[in-house]
Amino acid sequence: MANSQEEKSRNHDRIVEIAARRFREAGLEGASIADLMKEAGLTHGGFYKHFDSRDALVLEAMAAALKSGSSGNGSGAPKGAFTFESIVEAYLSKRHRDKVGSGCAVTALMSDVGRADKETKALFTSQVRRNLEGIGALLAAEGRKGDKHAAIVALCIMTGALGLSRAVSDDKLSIEILASAREFLLAGSGDQSSNELDVPPIA
Repeated sequence: MANSQEEKSRNHDRIVEIAARRFREAGLEGASIADLMKEAGLTHGGFYKHFDSRDALVLEAMAAALKSGSSGNGSGAPKGAFTFESIVEAYLSKRHRDKVGSGCAVTALMSDVGRADKETKALFTSQVRRNLEGIGALLAAEGRKGDKHAAIVALCIMTGALGLSRAVSDDKLSIEILASAREFLLAGSGDQSSNELDVPPIA
């Protein structure tokens, strides 16, 4: 019985992991239950052994996607110290643009969440608040204490520029969008190497 429960738990986690990636790539409605279960190597009929509904999977997968970004393991996280400069450079990079499935869930899912139910919006809102707090902490380390307005503007520029860079068909323009946003955010930032956080501020 123990082995059976362990296998069920592993399968459950596998489904959530796949859904978190696919939802970021194709949107909350872009991946069917049948496709997700097939990718997990499971039958379509086995889905309801793990989740009461598709909405339950969406909520759990969204939480996993948001948590993945916050862990610092996503494609938008810097390789070294978490400073404002390193966060901006990594987030507004070609690598992050191209690796949607392991990237920021906030940018990838914001349009879908705008049309989602209250529970999904509440989960998303909590992550946005955490992102703003993280960015605010980095900005405060630069002497702009309690500047929530600046944190909001920075988050809007970063998520907006990343989303726009993925939406245009002209690669040269896409790169220019990312570079221009980076330049704008980092103008006058100077050397912030000592202003570090233990975790990234953006999921």
